[in-house]
Amino acid sequence: MKGFFFLVEPVVALFAFAAFLVYPLVQQYVYRRLWQQLTNSSYPDHTAPCGLNDTGNHSTYHEEVQRQAALFSLYTQLFSTIPSLVVTLVLVAYSDQRGRKVTIIMPLIGGLIYCLSFLTVSFFELNIYLLVGASFASSLFGGVGTFLGGCFAYVADLCEDGRQKTLRMATVDMVIGLFSGVASLSTGYFLRAAGFNWPILTSAFCQILTLLYAVFLLEETVKRTPAGYSDAAGGGARPPRSAMKQMVLGIYGMFEGVGRRDRTRLLLLMLILTTFTFAHMGGLSSVTLYQLKEPLCWDEILIGYGAALSTTVFLTSFLGVMALTYCGVSQLWIVLGGLLSVASGLTLMSFAKTTPVMFYVRIPLLLAIMPYPVLRTMMSKIVSTSEQGALFGCVAFLESLSANVASAVFTSIYAITVAWCPGFSFLLAAGLCVIPAVLVGAVAVLKPDVAQEAEGFISAEVEPSVDEDVHS
Repeated sequence: MKGFFFLVEPVVALFAFAAFLVYPLVQQYVYRRLWQQLTNSSYPDHTAPCGLNDTGNHSTYHEEVQRQAALFSLYTQLFSTIPSLVVTLVLVAYSDQRGRKVTIIMPLIGGLIYCLSFLTVSFFELNIYLLVGASFASSLFGGVGTFLGGCFAYVADLCEDGRQKTLRMATVDMVIGLFSGVASLSTGYFLRAAGFNWPILTSAFCQILTLLYAVFLLEETVKRTPAGYSDAAGGGARPPRSAMKQMVLGIYGMFEGVGRRDRTRLLLLMLILTTFTFAHMGGLSSVTLYQLKEPLCWDEILIGYGAALSTTVFLTSFLGVMALTYCGVSQLWIVLGGLLSVASGLTLMSFAKTTPVMFYVRIPLLLAIMPYPVLRTMMSKIVSTSEQGALFGCVAFLESLSANVASAVFTSIYAITVAWCPGFSFLLAAGLCVIPAVLVGAVAVLKPDVAQEAEGFISAEVEPSVDEDVHS
């Protein structure tokens, strides 16, 4: 039974369900409140044929609400990005010294704060811009990047070889997709039957359960040093480093402790992950707004189905990684397959004008998540076992930075182009996938023995003999 409490997947599952029970509601809630403010009328019932009487002022209102909702998302990103990025980098790097659980528990507290704030705004119908302040407050505890960085570092501590690490990280991604899909699917029905307050309250309850599990049941993987001291290289004890110093030294040691070629490969892999995240997350950031506008005019039920169908990519990508890994396909080819999946899916999405087509365009996106676990594993194999926290702190920082900047940039682009080409942001994101594809080619050229990766990760990938005195 003790081994069960080394499973981080239950925490990820509950977190994903709670988060995606609320995330689809935010844009819909803001959209409806903005509609009421701008039109002084109730939100239109989309059970009527879409586009009916949508001429003149009614159509103009739709475009104005779209712009205002996009700007609201931009403000939220701007106020929450910097604090969450700093906390992510510091906490996850510091976890090498003080344990992984702090990186998991802190974002759960922040998520609960945001959820309760959202519930208060919804219940009392307060000013919606209070949600921007709530987002800033929750970001002080970290965010999704901090949580996932801690979880992946936790998994890396428990895995001994590259194949196990790849599949375990892909499993974490799959759990996220499975439970977020269930949450997204139920959100629409929950919203129609009970309004906004009950699903938000349910999410808060799930986050409380997650927090209790993480605090009292989840085991720690990093042995903490005696209170007041940390181990010194060569024996003895010394006063513990501050979190900031641990972060700086950890990141420095991560790059200094490997050879020149591995250092270059590590930087290139980080660039691939950053540019891919920018294109992928940026392209998807305006999907809900795109579905709410004409000619689709989706209601909460269709949005829930669309969000649930989108999360199936986590499951299909997990199956893709597992099958291709066992077939001996090179990791870089798996990454390229994921890039092609995203580029083709976003391109088709830009031309979707009917509900069936909007569902069909999810098919090319079925392998879109494959690059994430593979790239994390490739980077994890390069650095020492004692530097996993520093690595995943950097990775989570870069992913969060890229995703937040992409959301702000693409939301702004969508607000500018929605009147004349609503699908332009999707086309732009698809085109940007060329950049990580070129970088993948650079990694292949830099490392001639890429074929070794296709042998199925037979040998242990993490070297325990890596210099452990790099911080000394």
